[in-house]
Amino acid sequence: MKIPTITGIIDRRILINYQVDKNVLTAVLPKPFRPKLLDGKGVAGICLIRLKHIRPKGLPKSIGISSENGAHRIAVEWDENGQTKEGVYIPRRDTSSKINSWAGGRIFPGVHHHADFKVEEGEGNYKVAFDSEDGTYLTIEADETTGWREESIFKDLDCASGFFEKGAVGYSPDNGMNSFDGLELNTFRWKVSPLEVRHVSSSFFENKDVFPEGSVVFDNALLMHDIEHEWKGLKSIVSPEP
Repeated sequence: MKIPTITGIIDRRILINYQVDKNVLTAVLPKPFRPKLLDGKGVAGICLIRLKHIRPKGLPKSIGISSENGAHRIAVEWDENGQTKEGVYIPRRDTSSKINSWAGGRIFPGVHHHADFKVEEGEGNYKVAFDSEDGTYLTIEADETTGWREESIFKDLDCASGFFEKGAVGYSPDNGMNSFDGLELNTFRWKVSPLEVRHVSSSFFENKDVFPEGSVVFDNALLMHDIEHEWKGLKSIVSPEP
C-alpha cells in the first residue's frame, strides 16, 4: 500500500514500555521479524498518541483531523537486501476516530479498531484509558518526573531516547494478513521526558495465554509534546509464511 505523505502535530505522545522474554516475543512475531534485544530482553509497549491537523502534505491545517490513538508495538529487526533493518512491528492499532477506523487497511496502513478514549491531564498529571469494541483495553495514570526508574533495563533517559528514536519505521499487518504495510515517522524535533507511573493495566500484555506469568515486566514510560512530524508510506513487506 502506497499512501501520500501525511503531516501534522503530535500533540501528546506517551510511550509505555515493557521488557519481555525474547522467546515469548519470537513466538508472537510473524516472519521476517525477530525481537530487537537489549541486555538479552525484548522490548514492547503501547504508544498513546493524540494527533492534530493530520492531512496530506501540502494541504491547509483547516482540513486536518484530530484523534486519540493507541498502537501496540514490538521493537524488531529483520533482514532486507542483505542488510539488518530495525523498527517496530505493530500488531494492533486503536483509534477514537471513525474515519481512521474505516480508512485503516484501506487508505492508512494497518487495521484500526474503533475505541472509546478517556483522557484527563493537567499540571503534569496524566490519566489515559481506552476500551475497544472487541474488549481490548488499556489504562495508565502517570506524573511528570525528573528521575529515572532504577528497575529499567535502560541505564538512563538518553539511552531510552536513542533506542526509541531508532524505531521510526513501523510495519502493520494488512487486511489479508499476508503482508505488512509500512510507515516511516519523521519528527522535526525529538525530545522525550520520563513519567512516573502510578498504575498501568493492559489487556494485551496481561493476556497469560500469550505472555505467561513472569515473561513481561513494566519497564518505563516516556512523554513527548508538540512535535511536528510527517509519515511516509513504505513498500510493503511480503510474509515468507503461507
